[in-house]
Order: sequence, then C-alpha cells, then structure tokens
Amino acid sequence: MRVREAVADDWPTIWTFLRDIVSAGETFCWSRDVTEAAARAAWMHQPPGRTLVAVDENGLVLGTAEIHPNQGGPGAHVANAGFMVDPRHAGRGVGRLLGERVLEWARADGYRAMQFNAVVETNTGAVALWRSLGFEILTTVPEAFEHPKEGLVGLHVMHRRL
Repeated sequence: MRVREAVADDWPTIWTFLRDIVSAGETFCWSRDVTEAAARAAWMHQPPGRTLVAVDENGLVLGTAEIHPNQGGPGAHVANAGFMVDPRHAGRGVGRLLGERVLEWARADGYRAMQFNAVVETNTGAVALWRSLGFEILTTVPEAFEHPKEGLVGLHVMHRRL
C-alpha cells in the first residue's frame, strides 16, 4: 500500500464507499442524503487543503483522507482532517497508514497541530486509532450526534501537536 495525492479520476471509486459510509449515518456529521456534487466539493480539496488516497499495488483506492485548515486566519496553523476507508478493505491497516501520512503531510505543510472536531464516541475503532497516534480527547460534547442505532451520543474533540 502507498499513499498519494488524489486525482480527479479517483473520485468515482471514492464516491462508491463515501456514499455508503455517509448514508449509514454512524460516523460522519454529514447529511445522510448528501449529493455527489456536494460530497465531491467537500472532500476533494484545493490548496491549502489536500486530498489523499491509499492505493494497493494495482492502484485500487482502498481509502481516502482530506486535510485542511481547521479555522481560517489566525487559526489556520491547526489542521483538520477526515478519513474514510472502503469497508471492503477494513482491517488491513489502511486507516493507520492514512493517519500516519496525514500527520506527515500536515507537518510538511507547516501546520503546528491537528484537531478533530467531531469524532463520534461510539466509533471506538477510530478513537483507539487516533489515541495510538498521539491524539488526546480534549472534551466530549454530550448528545451532539444522533446515531441511527445508539441514539444521542457524544462527539469527541481530539487534538495533538505536530
């Protein structure tokens, strides 16, 4: 596996699993019926943001991540990122590789820290991964996410210095 910057031709594959992940409504604070155009505009960044893909030896997209400033102006030195792994390739280390590379790229882009604003507390795999990569939970906003199976659950705000 390797990670590279996404290109326009990657979008159709990204959309196939992004659509399913978002419509499940369990891990992302996006409208479950997001249109393809809105999803593409939100995910496929232009500088200073960037979008990455993890690909296998044949070039198949296994997962994707996006990096952008968490805030504008005086807050632009803190990065934010989002991650999606094709469920058909879960358990292969795709999320970890994307997480490691995102931290490297963010550091190289001059960010001083990374903050995740909305990690769903029931997404225990993601929480464990981010903690293993040095993130800490700063706070949990109670009942801030309406999970389709668990009801109202908290959203973690997670952070790490770069």
